[in-house]
Order: sequence, then structure tokens, then C-alpha cells
Amino acid sequence: MFKKKNSFFALGLSGLVTLGIIFFQPNINFDYDFESFFPQDDGELSFYQEFRSEFGNDNDYLLIALGHRPDVFDSGFLEKASLLKKTIKGMERVEKVISLLDLEEPMISPFGIRSQPLLEWDEQVNLTRSKNRILESNQWKKNLINETGNYILLLVHNQQMISKEEGDILYRNIFGAVENSGFTDFYIAGKIQAQGEFVNLMQDEFSSFLGISGVLIVLLLFLIFRTLWGILIPLIALMIGFFWSIAIPLYLGKPLDIMSVMQPTILSVIGLAAIIHFFNQYLNYLRHGYTKEDAIEKSFLEILPAVFLTSLTTALGFASLYFTSVPTLKFFGLYTGLGVLVMFLSVILIIPGLLYIVPAFKQKNEEKNAENWRIGMRKAFSFVLLNKKTIPLIFLLITISCLFGVSRLKVNGYILDNLPVGHELVEGFDFFDKNFGGSKPLEFSLQVGEEAENIFQMEVLKEMEKFERFISDNFETGAIISPLSLVKKMNQAQNSGNEKAYAFPSQGQLIRLKPYLKEALELSPVKIVSDDLKWSRISTRVEDYGSEKGKRLKDKMEAFLESEVNQAYLVVRMTGTSHLIDISHESVTDQMLRGLVFAFFLVALITGLLFRSWRVSIIILVPNIIPLIWMGGMMWAFGIDLKLTTAILFTVAFGIAVDDSIHFMSKLRLELNKGRTWLYALKRTFIDTGKAITLTTIILVSGFSVLIFSQFGVTFYSGLLISFSLVFALVADLLLLPLLLLFIGKRLGKV
Repeated sequence: MFKKKNSFFALGLSGLVTLGIIFFQPNINFDYDFESFFPQDDGELSFYQEFRSEFGNDNDYLLIALGHRPDVFDSGFLEKASLLKKTIKGMERVEKVISLLDLEEPMISPFGIRSQPLLEWDEQVNLTRSKNRILESNQWKKNLINETGNYILLLVHNQQMISKEEGDILYRNIFGAVENSGFTDFYIAGKIQAQGEFVNLMQDEFSSFLGISGVLIVLLLFLIFRTLWGILIPLIALMIGFFWSIAIPLYLGKPLDIMSVMQPTILSVIGLAAIIHFFNQYLNYLRHGYTKEDAIEKSFLEILPAVFLTSLTTALGFASLYFTSVPTLKFFGLYTGLGVLVMFLSVILIIPGLLYIVPAFKQKNEEKNAENWRIGMRKAFSFVLLNKKTIPLIFLLITISCLFGVSRLKVNGYILDNLPVGHELVEGFDFFDKNFGGSKPLEFSLQVGEEAENIFQMEVLKEMEKFERFISDNFETGAIISPLSLVKKMNQAQNSGNEKAYAFPSQGQLIRLKPYLKEALELSPVKIVSDDLKWSRISTRVEDYGSEKGKRLKDKMEAFLESEVNQAYLVVRMTGTSHLIDISHESVTDQMLRGLVFAFFLVALITGLLFRSWRVSIIILVPNIIPLIWMGGMMWAFGIDLKLTTAILFTVAFGIAVDDSIHFMSKLRLELNKGRTWLYALKRTFIDTGKAITLTTIILVSGFSVLIFSQFGVTFYSGLLISFSLVFALVADLLLLPLLLLFIGKRLGKV
């Protein structure tokens, strides 16, 4: 299979495939879609899609705060802000802009509804009167103006479900308009801004990690082999393999996303780990006097099954994420798993042919290094045998302690928790959280109960008032837009705009204002009631306080609705994009267990069939489940919360960490097939494989450690947690696995 003729044919075929990709390049594009984090199998998503078709998307807006000292009630500032508002309002794909600058308050007279401006600045007396009216009203503070009055809000509603490309263009135009208007004190936050910033960061980090991975690989290869061909051959194979791996999803129309940032490092270090196993065996044969041709053929034939099995289990570890319900995780797992297999193909198709072309090479100080490794591994094996009671006890105590930590892990996530504290984008959203009632949309569906005729029935409004008071007190919301807020505004309009009349109407007041409701609904800046008056919404904004607090508030709300709200008149249901993201974080345990159980089953099945022993399946699982428990304990100790982007790391870490155990077991089987006794075969396996799995772990940890320099939370935690889990797995494979095998050998009567 790996003879010279076959290897040259494989090398030529690889070259043709690479040239084909170069000449027919796929379209490279990046994307970040918030909705790709929604669980697709949850009924809440279907309900929100129906809700959205009736009332529109809840997060297609951009918040712009313009500041002025000591306050915004300056005619020059307001005139400049008004011109900016008109400019933005006239832009393509802007549906409306809401602000105090041209907001009009309704007045009901015998002649119908008329309106008067809320804010007038043509004369100082009008400006002073407007200032007093606005700052003394709870309707506008932390809504369209902050409490201290030195920032005014422009709420820009952009086109519904705007595409990423169109959103980028619109945001650039809006940002340019703000800068060109001469404002120096301003904040901006919103979906079209966040998606653009995320994609820019992804592009920068993807390029950075691609370059860093290349430098790291060259450095590691130099440290290990200290020879030109020992660097160039692996580098060529890895570059081509990565090129193939990235091309596949792009050809299939899958853009690169936030998870793709990790792929250069993941695929490179996994591919390099496989190469080390082949090269280690190749150099071993050369050292024992074999010709270059025999060394290539024998080393690749001998190591191929183990490397294929480890690549397969790693790929399956990633691919198991496909069985989660979150699109971003599904496709990351699928294409990264496929990429691992493609990297394996590139190694076995390219490296043998290149080794036949170049002269046989040796590591610097090879004999001395090999002897040092053998001495070190012998001492380590003796240490394991001398402490065969102490080692399991220590593992047991650490594992029990970590299980305690795992049981106390919090499930908590934020919309922008992939970005570091202090990032410009995070600071913008924090500003609106503190000054304008929040940046995160919060939506509730309101439907009339079986005993109600329409949403404006007095009994329905009374139940709505109880619920609004509850969410205002507990969710700490900004301004609330709802049928009740509309009714209160109309009641105020009936009383000549008196601020005290912005209150729940009496039965008589409600009857008098009903003839004007249709016109008022048509004038509303957002749709709040369905045409049949049986379905409506409460729309507001809140601070992004995390999914853990959101879950507590939701449970409290459900209890309140059950005990305090008469559902015969009003049926309330939380919905919206923020709610769906919180659900994704809440389902993290289920998502994690689903992936892990699938990975455990496949690894146990494959290894059991290959080694024809259920005992081997269990033995391989035990030292690889323990590092996952330790990783969970470390998360608790360092205060790292469970969320979608950290929970998936358990599955990924297992898929990679299990490789060392498989290499160990494969070598043990080879030694036993040579007729060696169980204990001697175990010793030979420990000495020979110990070096390889230690080197590959160093390589993998070095590679994954690079990810801690990422600005993305998901990438940072991937680097940190997977690196530690790989170290834990190496410790388990070198200390615990031999003792488990020794125990099995005694049970079988072979020791």
C-alpha cells in the first residue's frame, strides 16, 4: 500500500486536487447570525416565528445616544440632532426613527385627535416648558432620554430581517452620518453593529490564528526533529490538508462563522499529532538499520490502524455535536469532524511520497535522546508499579472533589459574552443598559382568554396592568409599549395632556376613548395589536443580566401568572430573540449529555469491535471520563459558567483525549501478538508509547494554548479548558491506565 509507486500516485493525485481547488476557488465569506444559536427543536422557536410574522422582528433596531453637557436642552444641539435624524430617516432600509425630537402627543377634542409637539426649541420659553414636561414625566426618562437629561436617544428601526451585507452598508452609512454631523459624545449599539463587529473580529482572528498556527508548527517541528526535511514535509502536508478542509464547507455554501476561528489551530495540531506518530516509528526503523523504503512502508503500515482509529474517534467527537439542536454547533461539529478525517487523508497521501523523494534524515542527538526517553519511561513505569494502591486512591479523591464542583456549576450566558470585558462593543451595550433601560429586547405575547372578546376589554386591561407592574418591578424594564400603555396615553389625551392622567382609566373613561382607538393604533410607531384585536404584545428592553437570572425571573413570572392573573381573560407567554438565546443556554446540560453519550457509545463500540473485548471498551472510557470530571471541577474553581460555548468542550475534549488511550491499547495488542507476557508487553508499551503520547500531548497543548489569546470567549475557553483536559488525560493514561490493564491481566490469569 505504501510502496514507492503507490505513494507517488497518491502524491500526484493530491497535487491535482489542490490545483483544482486553486483554479476553482470557492467563495470565501464570513457570517455571524444571532439566530444560529437558537435551539431548532424547541416549540418556543416555532411560536416566536408566528409571533414575528404578526408583529415583526424584535431586534431589528439600532440605539444611538447623543450627549450634550449640562443637558440636551440646547437649541443648537437639538437642531443638529434633528438634522441627523432626518438624514438617517431618509436612508435606504431605514423604516423609522423614534426620538423626542419630533414626537407628538395626542390631544382628544370634540373634533377628533390632534397632536402637539412634545419638544419645542424655537424659543427659549418653549424649550424651558418642554424640558420641564419631559424631565418630570416617567414616560420618557430612561426611555428616549436618560435620567440626568444629558443624553437623547434615536431609536432607529431598520428593515426587517436585513441581510448581513445590507446591514453592514447601513451601519457604515449611519455611523458616517453621526461622525460627519460633528457629534463627539455618542454611543451606538444594535444588531447590525454587533454582527458587523463580530465578523470583522472573526476575519482578523482567523488570519491571525492561521499565521500563529503555522509559526507554532514550525517551532515544534524544529524542536523535535532539528532537521530541514523534518520541518518542511509535515508543514506541506498540514497546509494542503487544511486547505482541503476549509474548501469543503465553502463549496457547500457554509460561510465561516465564530466557531471557525478555532479550526486553523484545531486541525493543524491534530494533524501534527498524527504525523509525530508516523515519524517516530519511521525514525525508529531507520535507527535499527532498515532501508529508507522499508522504514517508510513498515512504519506507515504498522501505525496506520491506530492513527486512523484516533482520527476517527476525534472526528466522531466533533461530529457528535451535530446531534445538538443549535445550528452553529451542529455545523461546527460536522465540518470540523470532516476536517479531521481530511487531515488524516492528507498525511497518508502526501507524506510517504515526499519521504521517498528526500534523503533519509535523522533527529539531532537521536541516540542520546532515545536513551533518555527510555530511561525516563522505565522510571515512570516503576513508579506506577510501586504506587499501585496510592495512585488509584489519589485519582478517586480528586475525582470526588471535582464531582462536587461539577454539581455546583452554574448555567449562565450573555448575548455578548463571547467578547471580553472592556471591548468597545460591550461598553456600548453597557451604556444603554445603565442609561436607557437596557439594550436587550424583551417580548411577551398577550392573547385574550376564552371569556374575553378583545384586548381592550376592561377585565383584560386589569389583568394586563397587574402583569406590567410585575415585570416593571422584577425585570427592571425600560419603557413598556403595550395596549395598556396606549390606553393610558389616550386617557392622558382626553385630559388635555395632564401628566397625572397617564394612568389606568375608569370604566367611563375607557368607553369614551374607545372610538379613537383605531386611529391611535394606526398612528402607533410599532404594531402592538392584531387586526382582530385578540392578540397583542408587550415590548420593552432590559439589561443583559444573563440567562441564570433570566431563568429565575421567568420561573417567578410563571408562578405569578398562575396565581395572580386570570387566564380566562388574558394569556401571557414570554417570547422573542433574547428569550430564545436564554433557552439555548438553559438547555446546555441536555445538549452536552446528548453529545457525550453519543461519543461514549461510538468510541466504546468501535474499540470493542476492533479489540474484540468489552473490557477494553470500558478501560478506554474510564481514564478519559475522569479528565472531563476534572475539567468540570476546574471550571467551578475558576468561576467559569456552563453555557453553550463551554459545554461543547466536554465532547470535543473527549474526542481528542481518547486518542492517547487508543494508541496505548494498539501498541499493547501488537506486543501481545508477538507472544510476550502480559506484564512485559505492558512495560514495552509504556516505554515506547509513553514517548509518543507525551510528545503529541505537548504538541496539542501548545497548539490549543494559543487560543487563550483570542478576544472571543468561546475561543479563549476552548484553548484553556481543552489544554487542561489533555494534560489530565495524559496523566490518567500514564498513571491509571497501566494499573487498570494490570488488574484486567490478573483477572484473566495472565500476570
